[in-house]
Amino acid sequence: MKTKNIVISLFITLIFIGGSFIFGFYFGKSQCAICPPEDLDFSLFWEAYYTLKERFVDAEKIGNKQILYGAISGMVKSLNDPYTIFLPPDDSKRFLEDVKGQFEGIGIEIGIKKGQLQVISPLEGTPAQKAGLKAGDKILAVNGTSTADLTIEEAVNLIRGPKGTSVTLTIFRSDWEKPKEVTITRDIILIPSLKWELKDGEIAYLKIYQFSEKAIFDFDKVASQILNSPAKKIILDLRNNPGGYLEVAQDIAGWFVERGKIVAIEDFGGKRKNIEYKSKGNGKLGKYPIIVLINQGSASASEILAGCLRDNLNVQLIGEKSFGKGSVQELKKLKDNSSLKITVAKWLTPKGELITDKGLEPDIKVEMESDEEKDLQLEKALEIIKNL
Repeated sequence: MKTKNIVISLFITLIFIGGSFIFGFYFGKSQCAICPPEDLDFSLFWEAYYTLKERFVDAEKIGNKQILYGAISGMVKSLNDPYTIFLPPDDSKRFLEDVKGQFEGIGIEIGIKKGQLQVISPLEGTPAQKAGLKAGDKILAVNGTSTADLTIEEAVNLIRGPKGTSVTLTIFRSDWEKPKEVTITRDIILIPSLKWELKDGEIAYLKIYQFSEKAIFDFDKVASQILNSPAKKIILDLRNNPGGYLEVAQDIAGWFVERGKIVAIEDFGGKRKNIEYKSKGNGKLGKYPIIVLINQGSASASEILAGCLRDNLNVQLIGEKSFGKGSVQELKKLKDNSSLKITVAKWLTPKGELITDKGLEPDIKVEMESDEEKDLQLEKALEIIKNL
C-alpha cells in the first residue's frame, strides 16, 4: 500500500512538473510578442552605445533617454514613410492638442512629396495665408535650417512657436526664378470648418476648410439651410482642404449619397480584409447638380469625399490634381506617453482607385497663376454648372 502511494505521488508530481513546463513554454511564447526576432542581433546596438560612452568627446551630452528616442526615430525613418513618425512625450501632447483645432503657429498644413517638404495648404485666415503662401510651395529652409533631412514633425517643431514671435521660411514656387525668404509672425490659430453663400440666386457655393470635429455639426446646419433655400445647384469647394477625420468625411458624404453606398475602402495591403466605409445618411443633397473644386492643396479626407462623389454620382471635378495623401494613420501610445503615428492602411475610392502618391485627376483642368487675382477655377465651375 505504501509503495502504491509513493507511485501515485510521483505520478502527480510528474504531471505538475510537466504542466508547469507546458504552461511556462506557452506563457513565454505569448510574452515574446515584444521579444526581438532571432535574426536581429542587438549586441551591435550595445557595442555602438558603449563605444560612444567610452570615446565621444562630450560625454555629458550622452543621455540615455535621448539615445533611446534617437534609436526609435532612426528605426521609424528607415521605413521611408513621411507619415509614420515617432513622437516623444511633448510632441505627442502637442499633436493631440492640434487635432482639436487650436494652436499657436502660422497656420499651414505641410507634407513631404518626392522627398521635398512643401505646403499642402495654408489654412483659412491664418498668418501663412495672409503672407501669400500657396499650396505646392516648396519649403527649402526654416530660419536658415535646411529641410532636406527633416521629418514632418521636426519641421513642424521649427515652424511653430508662441504668438508674436516670427519665423522665416525659404520658399520656392514653380514659376519663380529663385527662392524667396518669407518672414511670418506667429499667432493663435483657430481653424474654421466651413462657409456657404448663394451665388446667382440659385447656386449654393459651399466651402469646407477642414474635416474637424466641429465640421460635422456645422455641416448639418448648413445642409438644412441649403435644403430650405432657393438653391437648385451646388458647388462644393475642397481646394486647400488638408483633410481631417475620416468619420467627418463619411458623415458629410451621407448628405450626398444614399445610405449603404461606399464612401471609401481601407486597404491593409493584404494583412487583413479590406474595410468598406459606407454612407449612413439620407442623401438629400444628392438630388442637386453638383460640381467639386479640387487643387494640389486638397488632401486626405477631402480627396476621399471628392472621390466618393465622383464614383457614386458622376460628379465632375474641376481644378488641379489633388495632393495624393491617401494613407491611414493610427496613433499608438507608448508607456512613457510618447507615441507612434503609424501608417496602417491606404485609401481607395469606391471604384478601387488608389489615392496615395497619385491624387485625383480633375475632369476639367484649370490651373491658377500665382499672381492671378481672379478665381478662374470657380468661374469655370459656375460656367459649367449653369448648363447642368
